Amino acid sequence: MTKLLVTGANGQVGSEIREISGIYPEYEITYMDRSIVDMADTKAIERYFEDKTFDALINCAAYTAVDKAESQPDLADAINSRAVETLAKIAKAKKMSLIHISTDYVFNGQNYRPYMESDSTDPQGVYGRSKRDGEEAIVSVAPANTIIIRTSWVYSSFGNNFLKTMLRLGNEKERIGVIFDQVGTPTYARDLAKMILDILPNIQNGHPEIYHYSNEGVASWYDFAQAIFELSGIQCQVNPITTDQYPTPATRPYYSLLNKNKIKQKYNIDIPYWKDSLEKCIALLGEKE
Repeated sequence: MTKLLVTGANGQVGSEIREISGIYPEYEITYMDRSIVDMADTKAIERYFEDKTFDALINCAAYTAVDKAESQPDLADAINSRAVETLAKIAKAKKMSLIHISTDYVFNGQNYRPYMESDSTDPQGVYGRSKRDGEEAIVSVAPANTIIIRTSWVYSSFGNNFLKTMLRLGNEKERIGVIFDQVGTPTYARDLAKMILDILPNIQNGHPEIYHYSNEGVASWYDFAQAIFELSGIQCQVNPITTDQYPTPATRPYYSLLNKNKIKQKYNIDIPYWKDSLEKCIALLGEKE
């Protein structure tokens, strides 16, 4: 049996791994959250691993408050960069496979075609820089059997996310404004979690590899909101607005489509269309009510 550790266990991806773990009896999974180890505390991370070892580590822990990061750069850096470097060193020393979740925010969002793994990074805010620094730390430490997975626009039935915000606002208001000039791909955290558990036995590389994963297709936040209301039967008018009509502390990428050919070819996976996955997630939320 393969022993796995999942950090950030109460986040969206970590929660989805826990939810679907029953269909993976080959894995013995341990879940770590902030009540067990403060990921901003390097010494605490090191102490946790002193008497423990695993076959693989799935790092879902992250500081993801994009706007708040602008005023908390040290905390974002501690969790998204320094903790990641520590985990990479531990993975290397204990010969553990490492799967690390990163983000489309490492790019500047000014591309004209889907971003490839080889494209230059150019983060535009504290959050993106801290995640880029975490990637670079992994590459520098160079543990074997390690992959970095960049993803985008993650949502699920767990935690706080755009889907849940829209469902709440749609039931509270007659009309809302949603940005239409930022495009990317919504990613269902359950699809991402399942893909990770599926490919894990086949991760074999001498040096860290970067892959992109999101659901298939393209949408603006406006399209995403419209689809949420259509699929959930909410009667709320969505008005398209521009980014400058909704200023935020952090700069968002205008364009964050990810090219997924590398991961599809390497691991022979099929990726669901974003709206199909959204429909499944909304149905699941309906069952939970």
